[in-house]
Amino acid sequence: MQSIREIYKTGKGPSSSHTMGPERAAKLFKSEYAAAERIEVTLYGSLSKTGKGHGTDQVITETLAPIPTNVIWNNEDIELPHPNTMDFAAYRGEACLGTMRVYSVGGGDIRIEGRPEADPPEVYTENSFAEIAAYCKQNRIRISDYVEQHEGPAIWEFLLEVWSKMCNAVETGLTSTGELPGGLRLERKALMLYNQRHIDELPPTRENRLVCAYAFAVSEQNACRGTVVTAPTCGSCGTMPAVLKYMQEEKGFRDKDILKALAVAGIIGNIVKSNASISGAECGCQAEIGTACAMAAAALAELFGMGIDQIEYAAEVALEHHLGLTCDPIAGLVQIPCIERNAVAAMRAINAVRIANFLTSTRKISFDLVVETMYETGKDLKRNYRETSEGGLARLYKINE
Repeated sequence: MQSIREIYKTGKGPSSSHTMGPERAAKLFKSEYAAAERIEVTLYGSLSKTGKGHGTDQVITETLAPIPTNVIWNNEDIELPHPNTMDFAAYRGEACLGTMRVYSVGGGDIRIEGRPEADPPEVYTENSFAEIAAYCKQNRIRISDYVEQHEGPAIWEFLLEVWSKMCNAVETGLTSTGELPGGLRLERKALMLYNQRHIDELPPTRENRLVCAYAFAVSEQNACRGTVVTAPTCGSCGTMPAVLKYMQEEKGFRDKDILKALAVAGIIGNIVKSNASISGAECGCQAEIGTACAMAAAALAELFGMGIDQIEYAAEVALEHHLGLTCDPIAGLVQIPCIERNAVAAMRAINAVRIANFLTSTRKISFDLVVETMYETGKDLKRNYRETSEGGLARLYKINE
C-alpha cells in the first residue's frame, strides 16, 4: 500500500475527484505542452454529468491559463475505463501536439493511461487489515507504531500539519455565515448549530449538536471552495475533524494522541482505497462517507486506547452500515445531501466505537470482508446512483421549489 500521505491531501473544495484531480492533471499537461496555442479537454461520465456543479471546468481553465482552453462535455460515451475519465489535447494551429487520457480515481489521485510509473511508491507490504493486525500482534506494537515503522518519524510532522489544517477548517467554518454558492440558496448552518443550545440540553444532545456543528463547518468550507483536507475525499472531509476536535475538547486529548489517531485512520482509508475504492463515481457515497466514518471510528478507538480487534470492529461497524449508500448530489453540488451526511457519519462513528467497546468478542464479520462487500455493492449500483445527479434526490428534487 502507498503512504497515508496519499489519503490526507490539502486542497480547495468542493471535490477531490472533480476539482483536485483535474487540477493535478491540467498542471501536468500544461508542463508538458507549454508551447500549445490552445487546449481541448473532454470530460466523460461523472465528470461530465456533475462537472458544472463541482466547478470542474473552472479549475481546468484557470489552471491551463493563459492558454485558451475549450472544455467539452461528453455525455454520449458511457463505456469508459473509469467513470471519471478526461482527455487532454494540445494544438498549435491545426496540428495536434499530443494527447493524454486521465482517470480521476478519487481522493485527488489521478491515473494516466499508459503511464504506470506515475503511481506513488508502495510503502507498506501488508495489504489488508488481517495482515496488518497479525504483524502488529506478532511484534507487540500498536497500529500507530506500525505506521511510524514504515513511514519514518517525519510522518508525525506531516500529520501535525494535517491536524492544524483540519482545525483551521472547523474554526473558519464556525465564523462564516451567508449563502453557499451554486443556486440552491442553502444557508450556512454551522454557526447556528454551535450557538443554539437546546431548551433542555442533556449531555448527549450537546454532543450531537457540537459534533454536527464541526462537521457542517468543514463541509460548508468545502462547498465554498475553501481549503480542506481529504479524509479520504473532499466530499467526506467533515467527518474526521468533527469527531476528533470534539473529543479533544471534551476529553483533553493531546495533539500527540490525535496524531496517532490520524495515523490509524490513514491505514483504514488506505485499505479501502487499495482493495476497493474511495470514489463516489465508482462505488457511490458508501465509498466516500462510509470510508470516512470507518476512519473516524478507528481513530476514536485509538484515542481511547482500545485494542486492535476493537479498532477493527469499530471500523467494520461504521462501514457496514453505509453499504449501498448512493451518491446523488442535487445539481451536482457537494451540498445536499453531502453536508448533512458528514454530520450523521460523525455521530455514527462515535456510536460504532461504543458498540465495539462492548461487543467485539461477539463479532462475525471482518473489516476486510466489509471492504470487499462495499466494492462489489458499488459495482452493482446503477450508474444513475454513482455521482451523475441523474438518480435519487438529484432527479426528484426541483430546484425552484
